[in-house]
Amino acid sequence: MSSPVLNPTLEEFTSQESKPLPPWNVVLLDDDDHSYQYVIFMLQRLFGHSLESAYLMAQEVDSTGRVIVFSTHKERAELERDRIHSFGADPLIDRCKGSMSAIIEPACGQ
Repeated sequence: MSSPVLNPTLEEFTSQESKPLPPWNVVLLDDDDHSYQYVIFMLQRLFGHSLESAYLMAQEVDSTGRVIVFSTHKERAELERDRIHSFGADPLIDRCKGSMSAIIEPACGQ
């Protein structure tokens, strides 16, 4: 029986295989209380999407009811969902009472 290694060498430490974390999607959900301008600004500010990309995502969420705005590991996806939830109300729409909704889900094939 081999004894445990108390001080592993760099080679022993780096030889252990690490598995990548499975991907999760952050999905923005549509509503009628937020303007295109709000959605575009939020996507640019939170995720760094270009104006064109953010506009296309705004169109998709408007037409299909949902759009994937970011993919990452689960813990980061939860954080990004929460950032959407805390972004605040749309100042351009009087009836708007708060942020948009978002969910996370495993990426396809997971």
